[in-house]
This record gives sequence, structure tokens and C-alpha cells, in this order.
Amino acid sequence: MSFKLLLPRVRREHDLPEQEKVCSCCGSHDLHRIGEEVSEQLDIIPAKVQVIQNVRPKYACRHCEGSIQTAPMPPQPIPGSIATPGLLAYIATGKYVDGLPLYRQEQFVLNRLGVEVARATTAQWMVRCGELVQPLVNLMRDHLLESPLIHCDETHVKVLRESGKKAQSLSYMWVQVAEPVPDHRVILFDYDPSRSGSVPVRLLEGFKGYLQTDGYEGYAAIGRQEGIISQGCWAHARRKFNEAVKGLKKGVKTGKAYMGMAYIQKLYRIEREIKDCSCEEKKMIRQQKSRDILSQLRQWLDKSLPQTPPKTLLGKALNYLNNQWDKLIRYCDEGYLRMDNNLAENAIRPFVIGRKAWLFSTSQAGANASANLYSLVETAKACGLESYAYLKEVFTQLPAAKTLADIEQLLPWNQNSS
Repeated sequence: MSFKLLLPRVRREHDLPEQEKVCSCCGSHDLHRIGEEVSEQLDIIPAKVQVIQNVRPKYACRHCEGSIQTAPMPPQPIPGSIATPGLLAYIATGKYVDGLPLYRQEQFVLNRLGVEVARATTAQWMVRCGELVQPLVNLMRDHLLESPLIHCDETHVKVLRESGKKAQSLSYMWVQVAEPVPDHRVILFDYDPSRSGSVPVRLLEGFKGYLQTDGYEGYAAIGRQEGIISQGCWAHARRKFNEAVKGLKKGVKTGKAYMGMAYIQKLYRIEREIKDCSCEEKKMIRQQKSRDILSQLRQWLDKSLPQTPPKTLLGKALNYLNNQWDKLIRYCDEGYLRMDNNLAENAIRPFVIGRKAWLFSTSQAGANASANLYSLVETAKACGLESYAYLKEVFTQLPAAKTLADIEQLLPWNQNSS
């Protein structure tokens, strides 16, 4: 077991009684301290709830009594609300980091601590928090669009109150991950009722560079735009060959499905060997080694395609590889490119896990708020920040921000230098 070095240490000394600080050998000389033994245990202090009383003295003139002056309240994340930045950060961390739905927080967390707050109230708080952090999300998108490489993926979400749609119909949460951005990674979530190709066109307006996605046809429209270079995902190609392997009769250990897997595994083996190399070294090794394997794979693919029925599992794997070929081999063009889109799939996983618990968003406003807050906490995590502490800082400082520089200072990657 290991403890993170950033955890505070509380020193507790367990000393000998004074009468025992005498030499047991000669019995006449006092012992002197020569060092110490230190062992560590992990402790936890449960959440502490308190009521903050904001006291503002009133002042008046004794002579004319013409005016009464009182200091203004400090800027609040939700003016007029009982919720402090700390409480809002606690609830947001519970839902968007720990996957605790608001109703569970109401019934099993807040009530146990002696706090009675209705779920409808906490839901409205999260909507307001999502609106509050919009300036930060806008700046994060500016940084995202400046990247030479963006990974995209999408997953479904259910929104109960959505204009023109039934409650049981599906909407979508889109994720975009930008790299390599100097010293930080940007992860953005966006809600949209549609899964059409117009969504990535809207989200990535102004972007020029490599766009890595799976084989979903919805990305075709943006892939045709000038300045966009579409890149495929080898993880999806490998997955289809793996399905073909699983579909073989028991005991069969050879065949085209295994051959396709073997070629792809060779390519991934090279990537594991060069994972710590510089971008220049990666590009050079890919040109020398990966290109040769890809050439062999292409020859094997051309020979295998006419021999395999297209509707079989193997046929589907071969056709996916063939249709995506030009996009799949592009990772060899630059050292900073990746073989697969796993970065986006891993980024969207916390949302998918949370969705299993809270099941749906009640409104579009709630879905948009979730997108903004997921964007903030996931980017903060990628920057090595503790989610609660970061959200509390944002909810405290953002309402008082007056300039663009004030807002920029709250971006996740600027916290380590603040």
C-alpha cells in the first residue's frame, strides 16, 4: 500500500516514560536520543458540515441619519443561495467524479450529515454551476482547436424533457480530446440531441489538423473539409478480428482471423517499444518498421478479400480494414499521432460509468451543465488536480473574476503555477 506524498502528515510522538530513560545495563546513566522510528497509518476525517454566518455591520451618521451603509456580500457562485463554493464543489464532485446521483446524495450523504436539501434544489444548483463555468469551457475550446490532433467519440444519453422527442429516445454526449498541447490535455464534453454529422462540424469549426475517430459515418462530413486529415482507429479494426476469432469453432487455432490479428499485434508491439521515444524517433521507426508490416498486411488483405464472404465475421473485419485503410495508416505520418482512438474512449468512460447510476438528465439545461462540469473535472484530472479542491477554487474565484486574465488563471493547467 502506498500513500500519495501530497497528503498532509500529522506527527504524533510516543515517547518512553521518564523513569524508563535510564540505561538497563549499568543502571546509573540517562539514555540520550539517537534517532527515531517512523511508521505511517492512513486516517480519514469525515465531512464536516457548518453554517457560515455572513455578518455585515451597518453604519449610519449620528447627526443627519441620512444614509445607512453596509459592506456588500462577496461575489457568490449562486447569488442569494445558501450554497457555498465548498458545498457546490462537494455535490459536483460526488456526481461527476464519484458517480453518485443527486438522489443518493440527498438520501444517503447529506441527510446523514444533518443537511436537508431537496434533489430538485441540488439539480438546479448544478445547472447554475454549469452556466457559471461556461467562460472557462469557452477558453478550453479555444485551446482545443489550436491543437494539431483531436480525438473524438460519442455515446448516448437520455434526456426526459426534450422538445420534439419522446422521453425514451436517445440523445448524445460528444467528447473531444486534444493533444499534444504543451504541458496539458484538453477534454471537452458536449451535449446534442442529434448524432448527425453536423454536430462535429459545429463543434470543431475552425479546426485544422488530424481528426482521429472510429469508423462511424457521422464524421465523414467534417473529414471532407479543407484542412482536416481523417485518421482511423486500429483498436476497432483489431476488435473486429477478435470477434472473428471468437466466432471460430472450438479448437480452431489457425486461419485468416488469427493471421489478421497477428499482423495488428506486430504493429502494436512496435508502439509499445517506442512509447518513451521522442516524436521524431517514433516517426522514423514507424517509417522503417511499421510501414514494412503494413505493406505485408495490405498484400494479404488484397488476397483475402475475394476469398471471404462479406457477411461473415471475418468478412466484416476484412471489409472494415479495407474501407478504413487510408485513415488507418496515417499514424505513420507524424510521431505525435496514435494508432488508435483509445484516448477518446477512455475520456468518455467516466461519463458512461456515471450514466449507469443516474440513468438520465431531466432537461437539456441539465445535460448541458453535465457536459460543462464533466469537461472541467476530466481536464483537471488530466492535469493532476484533485477535483474537489479545484472546483471549490473555481466556484470561489470565478464569480469575482473581472478580466480575461482572471478567468485564464483558473484554467486547470494554470493551477500548478498559481
